[in-house]
Amino acid sequence: MEHLEAHERQKMWENIQQALFNDHIDQFRAEFVEMHPYDQARIFEEQETDVRIQIYTYLSPEEVADFMEHIDYDEIEPFFTEMDPRFAAQVFEEMSTDDAVDILNQLDKNKVASFLTIMDNEAAEEIKDLLHYEEKTAGSIMTTEFVVVMENQTVREAMLHLRKEAPDAETIYYTYVTDEDKRLVGVISLRDLIIAEDDWLISEVMSDRVVSVPVGEDQEEIARMMRDYDFLALPVVDFQHHLLGIITVDDIMDVMEEEASDDYSKLAAISDVDSPDDNAFKSAKKRLPWLVILLFLGSLTASLIGQFEETLDQVAILAIFIPLIAGMAGNTGTQALAVAVRGIATGDFEKQGKWKLIFREASTGLITGVSCGVIITLIVYLWQHDFFLGLLVGISIMITLIVATLAGALVPLLMHKLNIDPAVASGPFITTINDLISIMIYFGLATAFMKLLI
Repeated sequence: MEHLEAHERQKMWENIQQALFNDHIDQFRAEFVEMHPYDQARIFEEQETDVRIQIYTYLSPEEVADFMEHIDYDEIEPFFTEMDPRFAAQVFEEMSTDDAVDILNQLDKNKVASFLTIMDNEAAEEIKDLLHYEEKTAGSIMTTEFVVVMENQTVREAMLHLRKEAPDAETIYYTYVTDEDKRLVGVISLRDLIIAEDDWLISEVMSDRVVSVPVGEDQEEIARMMRDYDFLALPVVDFQHHLLGIITVDDIMDVMEEEASDDYSKLAAISDVDSPDDNAFKSAKKRLPWLVILLFLGSLTASLIGQFEETLDQVAILAIFIPLIAGMAGNTGTQALAVAVRGIATGDFEKQGKWKLIFREASTGLITGVSCGVIITLIVYLWQHDFFLGLLVGISIMITLIVATLAGALVPLLMHKLNIDPAVASGPFITTINDLISIMIYFGLATAFMKLLI
């Protein structure tokens, strides 16, 4: 089933709405159930509470679970709150365990306890096993719905087991192999299983070079591994190499979107990206902490300029170039910051070496600094007919760009070394720090060479 265009979805919804209005359950199901779960979710989200409650009565928990997995988990709590608790518990039972855990992590703890009490014991126990893992680790995003075979089984026995377990498995393209102690010893693809002889042992056809991740591994590192190895799934193991679960590529796509959104918000100096549903108070609450910090840093910049009041009194024209120098420092620092944060996120620093990339950024700062310094020297000289003023501004720009580029690269690396998210070294933060540095360089040079300027 393909996704519907907006106008197609609107037409489909008009038919569904008519069926709901006339209480024609067969007509509703004929239209709604045939749609792709993604389109079902988009239509469902647009409805009022009373319409959604009516939809619950027309669908089974399994059918609701199918499209609930396509709704943003941050916005899903109201839907489970408005459901009948027993129906909601059944929906969780029908969902993939990892998706159910992701949603339950967004809900109030009392509601979670209530749903787990109502749920089938087996499903509840599987969910509880995953709920205690720390957020954003392999354990929190893995699923326990996978197929595992023993290394001493024959291919025939493994295929019979696969047919039995496949309907409830997240994926069957990889089948993981364990020993008698449930330790992960290998992996076998579906293709290899199909072409192998029935009486061969699994240990003879499996690959024992299996890549796995520890249960406490950070989800960003797992995303990099999935990208580098082109895996559809990765097994998760404990410290004794017992197989605990698997992480599939669809889970990693959600992780990549989540991490990109998180880094974007931090680069903008916001604790969390504003939701369209947030009111002005909530948006301000998210943005205010960083703005207050930046306000104090900005006050330091103003105070620093005040220290050079005597210099400004003697050569007032120096004030004209303050925005230019501070702006250039902020711009080049933000560029270096973006490169550094991306290098850390993609693992390029580990591959190429930190010092090599730091040297590259320093060289880049030198080249851009000299180029911009020469250009601004000529512009100021032709404009003000004062060679020494042009030279002062040019040298200040050159030194500022070199220092700002290095600061933009080194601050994220330092934070990464201290196990702090490097994205916290946000654009506004680097810009403000570089403002301070650029003002010190500019007025420091101006004060030192005051005799040449008067």
